[in-house]
Amino acid sequence: MKHLNPNGRFPSGNPRYYFRPKGQKGVPMPDTPKNDPVFLKKYAELLAAHDGSKPHPAVRHRTGTLGAGIRAYLASDVFMSLAPTTRALWRRALEDIEARYGAALFDDLQTRHIRKDLSRLNAHPANTRRKIWRGLCRWAEDAGLIEEDPARAVRRRATPKTDGRVAWTRDDVAKFRAHWPHDTHQRLAFELMHRTCAAIGDAGRLGPGMIKDGWLTYRRQKSGSEATCPFNVPGPAWFEADDHLRRCLDQHPRHMTFLVTGRGAPRSPKAAAQWFSRACTAAGLDADKTAHGIRKHRAAVFKENGATDAQRMAILGHETASEAARYSKSADLRRIISGTESSHSDSQSSQKS
Repeated sequence: MKHLNPNGRFPSGNPRYYFRPKGQKGVPMPDTPKNDPVFLKKYAELLAAHDGSKPHPAVRHRTGTLGAGIRAYLASDVFMSLAPTTRALWRRALEDIEARYGAALFDDLQTRHIRKDLSRLNAHPANTRRKIWRGLCRWAEDAGLIEEDPARAVRRRATPKTDGRVAWTRDDVAKFRAHWPHDTHQRLAFELMHRTCAAIGDAGRLGPGMIKDGWLTYRRQKSGSEATCPFNVPGPAWFEADDHLRRCLDQHPRHMTFLVTGRGAPRSPKAAAQWFSRACTAAGLDADKTAHGIRKHRAAVFKENGATDAQRMAILGHETASEAARYSKSADLRRIISGTESSHSDSQSSQKS
């Protein structure tokens, strides 16, 4: 585990570790064994935040400028409370705003200036940048740096309707499995995501320490919600459990996390997504089939097999029924009408009556 330096022991007897990338101040790790879920979660968060980047040099701006406000926001608790992947994305955008307009006075910032900045971009990136402007200005208003939030009046750009990432089909699953044998890292990654329904960024943090009584439980990095799934136990019939993941794990060395690089190091979320995308291309899948489509495929299968909204939410870590419905939208309607979904709904109705 890179950047992890031992330094004595805690009174509990556990080794004391610091996460200390070269040239940076060390961050103390929890008083737990290295394979404990708490330890692994902390390590994964610090590794994702670092992600191989070099320390940012100190930047100085005149007091009252937009650049000075951005620097203060980047060091604030509000910004640091964001998920590591969100912080990385927002930091790049904020540093671009700083480079373009950092010398201007923050108090002179008006709604029309933000609209002009967004007009350079297409709809989706413009809406993302608008969200970042709104986060910065809301914080500045609360901190007393500006009298009124100029980003509040900036409306969201209309975008073409889309279902987002495309769900895999059963044929896609069969094609991927036919191309990548069980002893490859690519197959292990697929089977881990297929079994747990975890996103690629979360899959890289999963490890044996998160399994208890045959069930794997973890907290999603994006939303912070908890998700659980039958890992070493069959689970309900609608889950469609198989032994592919077990066969993969039997042919790979044991590590702190299930997914590692060829050198045994954890995979960063961004690098893992690109790596798995290349694996999909090599297997002959369409370009729109990505790791996230596996989650949508599994959600659709669960829907077809009669799983309730609450059951799908628990497996995928969703917080609302609408989100669960959106993910299972690609369920085969003919299978629902003629198969388990209708009978499941009937049994639920009879139980209620």
